[in-house]
Amino acid sequence: MAQRNEPAPIDQRLLDELTLIASQAAAAILSVPGPELKQRDKADRSPVTAADEASDSIILGGLSRLFPDVPVVSEEASARPTLAALSERFFLVDPLDGTREFIAGDSEYTVNLALIVGGRPMAGIIAAPAMATVWRGIVGQGAERMKLPPGAAVDRATERTAIRTRPKPQTGLVAMTSRSHPEPATGAYLEKIDGVQRSISGSSLKFCRIAEGAADIYPRLVSLSEWDIAAGHALVVAAGGTVTTVDGQPLTYGRRDFRAPPFIAWGAAPA
Repeated sequence: MAQRNEPAPIDQRLLDELTLIASQAAAAILSVPGPELKQRDKADRSPVTAADEASDSIILGGLSRLFPDVPVVSEEASARPTLAALSERFFLVDPLDGTREFIAGDSEYTVNLALIVGGRPMAGIIAAPAMATVWRGIVGQGAERMKLPPGAAVDRATERTAIRTRPKPQTGLVAMTSRSHPEPATGAYLEKIDGVQRSISGSSLKFCRIAEGAADIYPRLVSLSEWDIAAGHALVVAAGGTVTTVDGQPLTYGRRDFRAPPFIAWGAAPA
């Protein structure tokens, strides 16, 4: 265990520990009985269920045991650290990304967990409970996809595949778009790309498709919460892609309201 104020090593051991936490959170989501899934609306009118809260409890408990000195910013936490309380390292967590898809009975929802170091995502884990699949990566060390039963540790994975973004195709650029949150600005941006093919997906799975080479670009020209995108950002970069603001500047984390600006994720850096 790292001592206070010393960066935790971003290595395979750390990634396995974080993956187990995300896997246990995925199992917690699946274990919530149907009658308890009635949604409630939060102050921002986004839905939340008992499954969101069960996942959040698992993640916060796991991180507090493993990394007691590292702050955690979670979408569902009743109290979040202030900017002044954030250190060089902190975690950004979305315990159930794609709650609308989850409520609708769709499989496109995820658990997102990211480690931020110096304002940049350095490690990201995305677990899809209904798909028994985990995508994960460490920036500078690569990314992988694994078939992992929810609740299981990494050594129980039935399939592990190194993943990498693909080169930009000459024609037929594939763009990921949101299933539940289509918006005009992103649509107008894509209209300007000749021959673009749109692929619709929920939650952070859009980043996963870029990271594994199934798509080329994911533009989102509205502000989102940082916990919605940090794990996917780390995954795409670990797999060889880029994620920047619309004007090509680095996308950093730890803003006062934890709102990220519009961004574009690329499998291959634009020319």
